[in-house]
Amino acid sequence: MVNTLPMQQTTAPFLKLPSDQDASGRTLGAEEIACLTEAIHSGTLTSTKGTFVKALEKQFAELLGVKYAYACSSGSAAVHTAIAAIDPEPGDEIITTSITDMGALTPILYQGAIPRFVDVDPVTLNVTAETIEKGLTDRTKAIIVTHLFGNPSNMTEILELANSRGIPVIEDTAQAFLAQHNGQYAGAMGAIGCFSLQQGKHITTGEGGLVTTNDDALARRMFLYINKAFGYGDANPDHYFIALNYRMNELTGAVALAQLPKLQSVVDRRQSTAAKLTAKLQGLAGVATPYCAAGDQHVFWKYCLRVDSQVIADGAVGLAKKLKEEKGIFSAPRYIQKPAFQCQIFAEQRTFGNSRFPFTLATPEAVDYNPTLFPGTFSGLEQVLVLPWNEAYTDEHIDYIADAVKQAVKALS
Repeated sequence: MVNTLPMQQTTAPFLKLPSDQDASGRTLGAEEIACLTEAIHSGTLTSTKGTFVKALEKQFAELLGVKYAYACSSGSAAVHTAIAAIDPEPGDEIITTSITDMGALTPILYQGAIPRFVDVDPVTLNVTAETIEKGLTDRTKAIIVTHLFGNPSNMTEILELANSRGIPVIEDTAQAFLAQHNGQYAGAMGAIGCFSLQQGKHITTGEGGLVTTNDDALARRMFLYINKAFGYGDANPDHYFIALNYRMNELTGAVALAQLPKLQSVVDRRQSTAAKLTAKLQGLAGVATPYCAAGDQHVFWKYCLRVDSQVIADGAVGLAKKLKEEKGIFSAPRYIQKPAFQCQIFAEQRTFGNSRFPFTLATPEAVDYNPTLFPGTFSGLEQVLVLPWNEAYTDEHIDYIADAVKQAVKALS
């Protein structure tokens, strides 16, 4: 659920790279138009009466091999729905990563819980069982694991830890469609999986989301929460608890349904071109290519380099500047400019009016954002350079990027 990189704005002699912000880097086409036309001609645009969203939910659940999938209005709505299903008490803590989009954090506060930030591995920028364990307390209600950039976290170790404590794990899989850990899909291993269909994701509807689970009780809670807690189909339906309208409409569902059969091809192409770039950059002094654990499947929402500032002048920032100036390649050094806990919403506890709620219920340890507690976070952000990536890249684009990186590294070394 993180904002995408700026659209390419290049002029000759630069090679213009396909962008996920327009048709050049997306798979939208005749199939989506056909589904949209059918939805409009039906005259039924609400998912409570229509067929497209229901078909999307069924097919997505089958694809991941889970019992339930429900569509919602955004990736942030998906995370909010998951947290609401867990149903924390005010002041409960939810473990989360220091490197994520605000859309995956504010839902915690809206449910009256406290985000308990933990450190990340400096190489993958993912949370680990070790970093999570340091944040666990008797207030921990859930753990959110973000599979950043499409690289799956080590869910085997994380679930072993979580299960030993009886704590549910929510997977933020917004950037990791079809990523795999030990042969299992991301979003299908924890208690709940959350997905985003935002503009720059592997498949897109502009905005949209999905939640998945194998748990009957959690599925019921999520279905209700998306529907204002109204028991559609019940004998005596009522609004059972406080909830929102997070439904996906039929137009969005129609586009998503047309996008879904393209997903495997999108992932395959991203992986193929990423492998080619990795091969071309192997051994380049001061630059490390993406790491993925043996047996796992990285699906490359973006392609990330790690840049050693001891070898390359000005590190990731210097390399990004050189790539833009010399070759018109836009990239994102640091990914986010500061850890999430340094944003005003947390640093100054800006929430509901002047109440500071739910921070008023937090322990001092839960809101201790001392940088010394997050060495992996700061080290990882200092080194990472995020290159734009999408399924429309060709060998020509890969050669162009590889040559640009090599030339820039040579100039800056």
